[in-house]
Amino acid sequence: MEPNEKSELENTSTNYGAMKNDDEYKNNESVFETTTVAATEQVFANKENIGETSFTVNQEPMMHRTESATDFSVPQNSEEVQSLSHYLLSIVYMPYSLRIVCLTNLFCWMAHVCYSLYFTDFVGEAVFNGDPRAMEGTIPQRRYEEGVRFGCWGMAMYSLSCACYSLVIDKLIQRFRAKSVYVGGLLFYCVGMTLMALTRAKFSVIMFSWTAGVMYSTLFTMPYLLVAHYHSVDTFEVDGSGCAKLGSGVRGLGTDVAIVSSMVFLAQFILSMCMGTIVKLAGTTTAVISTASFLSFCGALSATKIVYLDL
Repeated sequence: MEPNEKSELENTSTNYGAMKNDDEYKNNESVFETTTVAATEQVFANKENIGETSFTVNQEPMMHRTESATDFSVPQNSEEVQSLSHYLLSIVYMPYSLRIVCLTNLFCWMAHVCYSLYFTDFVGEAVFNGDPRAMEGTIPQRRYEEGVRFGCWGMAMYSLSCACYSLVIDKLIQRFRAKSVYVGGLLFYCVGMTLMALTRAKFSVIMFSWTAGVMYSTLFTMPYLLVAHYHSVDTFEVDGSGCAKLGSGVRGLGTDVAIVSSMVFLAQFILSMCMGTIVKLAGTTTAVISTASFLSFCGALSATKIVYLDL
């Protein structure tokens, strides 16, 4: 074989090997692309199958949860709705404990209204011997005006004592119990008014007016503390052995507080009807302070009958 033919044969075999390698590379590339596409389609198919399967399997639990949520969203009232007539009857027919609290509060307000409305008139007439019906510029008329002005100092002492006693009444209840504080405050006011009516002096106007502040602070503390305690323990009565009875029926705290608070209006109405007659029959305004002392004593007696429930 000649050298030229031998070189051509070698070139041909070399080109054939290159073509073979290119075909293998293209075949491998096409196989890779086919595998990649198949794998991608399989992934998407799996995702669709998973979504469809999960939706189909979890459909019933989701419906169950929806029903459960619907059940919780619709509350069931276990108690019957009380009618208006039942509400009004609960005001008229109160438990014994609330009736006693209202009676005690009525006596207390009547005793306090006697002092707060007629006190300066008592000082001007009974202490300074003035006369409000005297002619303008006369000595009795000037004495009465001087007594009214002096009585305002007593009212100032009453306000000051009320502020001071309000700061310590809670501590006194914790130490001496509610019954002792309630009854003791009313008796303290009773003694102060009695001594003021007996002495009818200037110093007694200042000194014994402090007892009125104790009464006023007691008025706005003890009745509401008792009513709130009744509702907190849901007990309004005790049996013969002293054991508490759980409350039956529905009573509103706001309603009971309003009933107790309304005693102030009843007290003003009663006193406005009879105080003028009492002063006219006694012939002196000292009867106002004496009446306040008597009503406070009645309130103290009534406070001993209150159900305190270990308060």
